[in-house]
Amino acid sequence: MKKKTTPTPVKKPLPKILKNKWYLYMTEFFAGMSVMAVELGASRLLAPYFSSSQIVWTIIIGTIMIAMALGNIYGGKSADKNPDPDKLYGRILIASVWIAAVPFIGKLAIAGIAGLLVITVNTNFLIWAAFITCMTVFVYPLFLLGTVTPSLVKYTVDSLDDSGSTVGTLGAFNTIGSIIGTFVPTFISIPAVGTAVTFLIFAGIMLLIGLVYFISSKTGAVKTAVASVLFVVCCFASPSMGFAFWEKGLTYEGESVYNYLQVSEDDSNVYLSTNVLFGVQSVYVKSGELSGMYYDYAMAAPLMTEKPDSADILVLGMGTGTYAKQCTAYFSDVTAEGVEIDDRITDLAHEYFELPEDIKVTTYDGRAFLAACDKKYDVIMVDAYQDITIPFQMSSVEFFTLVKDHLTDNGVMVVNMNMRSDSADGINNRLADTIASVFSEVHTVDVENCTNRELFASNNADMLALLRRNTEKLTNEPLKAMMNTVQAELVPYTSGGKILTDDKAPVELLGMRVIDDIIQEELVYYKKQFKEKGIQGLLE
Repeated sequence: MKKKTTPTPVKKPLPKILKNKWYLYMTEFFAGMSVMAVELGASRLLAPYFSSSQIVWTIIIGTIMIAMALGNIYGGKSADKNPDPDKLYGRILIASVWIAAVPFIGKLAIAGIAGLLVITVNTNFLIWAAFITCMTVFVYPLFLLGTVTPSLVKYTVDSLDDSGSTVGTLGAFNTIGSIIGTFVPTFISIPAVGTAVTFLIFAGIMLLIGLVYFISSKTGAVKTAVASVLFVVCCFASPSMGFAFWEKGLTYEGESVYNYLQVSEDDSNVYLSTNVLFGVQSVYVKSGELSGMYYDYAMAAPLMTEKPDSADILVLGMGTGTYAKQCTAYFSDVTAEGVEIDDRITDLAHEYFELPEDIKVTTYDGRAFLAACDKKYDVIMVDAYQDITIPFQMSSVEFFTLVKDHLTDNGVMVVNMNMRSDSADGINNRLADTIASVFSEVHTVDVENCTNRELFASNNADMLALLRRNTEKLTNEPLKAMMNTVQAELVPYTSGGKILTDDKAPVELLGMRVIDDIIQEELVYYKKQFKEKGIQGLLE
């Protein structure tokens, strides 16, 4: 009885272009570059919806690693079973078109996934939304690019004698490409032309790699034609869709190295938002009146000092300068300056929010600024927290000690905590516990009709008495009424002793819990609409 054997596949002669190892190395180089560019682009695509926190980055990196691992396995098996380079470069064409379409299909997918989760998920909304979006939008094209390396090994290794050096060279080209793909989007393409065009640039590079192969080998005419047409369509469709594509009449929409930026306005106000889902980060009241937001409450800080009209104020997290402008407008001779890490926000502040040129803004990280600064201030406002993107280095006992060291003897720190929660182990209580370990006097007040909580801290036991006396002297009635409200609602904070440090400050996990609770409160309305009216209710 003859033993049954599996026929050995006939090896197709390699096209002439693949006999040039430099072309294979360039394929590896640009594949590595595109993978990293897509990873960074993914973070920018998701950030306006789900934040750019470490949690979201973990989801992005994890799902991409899954895609690459599966691609490596499939690519290796495919190369052994049927080492036809047409298949590899066909996959590269598909990946390039998919990547080009990501800015368009990705935003639609996010909207659809978020709408679905509204009616199905009760906890960890942001985690599920970010994870499913990554699995839906990014896994497939990166799975295809993950097949590149094992396939190229098949075509580049001539014998076991040179296999080590050949595979090492491929790996080096992949790594160098990855390095360039890391720096170019962050420092060049995204700030210059935006996320959508960045995706198109790197998709176009991979498309060109595929086209060169098929044209030189005189095969795949239909594949190249279809891929080219689809890519051109994506070139028109992807940049045309904004992050907040459902909103019309935005005054400005753009990106910086750090943020998605959106400016909108109505008859009364101009608003800055750095996140599609989490509301407004700065506001300018055209009439010059109080904003009706947390800035008004924070104006109690100068009144807690000996000379509010001549206080020296520093704002860490300047934004568009709302707080600094209000203080200079309502107190006769104060000086105010700010620190803002995103210089594009400062540009927008001058362009749309009428930030005066004489209010100094330093482009720097808030903590690094304090570490390099010798000046002391009467008031320091910490306003660097937004959604769950809380910089841990500005949340620790070491940071608040640094703030204390830059305050005058009876100076006051005011902190805007924008995720109010009654949880004993929530982010706000952890921050307040940490602050209470540095300052002897800590008081908080909840801002009406929003999730903000203002915290005032000082080592001056008379801070509340000063607030009361200075409020009585105010001649501006709206400000006086607001300060009376703050006085009536201020409560002393009792520490629970749970202190955040530079070594251990899980601010994003703590913040995620609060955000989850806030989202669930907001989703009650939408779930009710869906129950009563179905999909039409959500669309309305």
